[in-house]
Amino acid sequence: MRVDRSDIGAVVDAMYACISGPAGPRDWATQREIFHPDSRQARTGLDTAGRPTLIVMGREAYQANVTPFFEANGFFEVEISRRIDVFGNMAHVWSIYEARTAPDDVEPERRGINSIQLCRGPDGLWSILHMIWDNERPGLTVPA
Repeated sequence: MRVDRSDIGAVVDAMYACISGPAGPRDWATQREIFHPDSRQARTGLDTAGRPTLIVMGREAYQANVTPFFEANGFFEVEISRRIDVFGNMAHVWSIYEARTAPDDVEPERRGINSIQLCRGPDGLWSILHMIWDNERPGLTVPA
């Protein structure tokens, strides 16, 4: 998929599209197109003892980490709210999402927030440089 990287919203939309779908392969070519080569994706949460956890991955490490899950499970992540702040060549997107195992599931399997930082390159186009996310859990709910 060719992405209009002059539009921050189109980059974020493409990020959701490339990871969403029925069980099976994902669109890793789009991931390579929209994520900066030096980008990092970070999953945070809590371990079984309630201590914060953090897994930081480059593009290839993220793909290797999630491919077994995507091969076995449907995963449809849909953005329900977005705020974009831009200053010069940097942008920050707060993106609230819901994820379902099938698009017609009534209740989401999870909800959370993606914090996405983008940079505008010498070509004038936006790339995702960093993304960190956390899911709702007891004691932590997405703001209304």
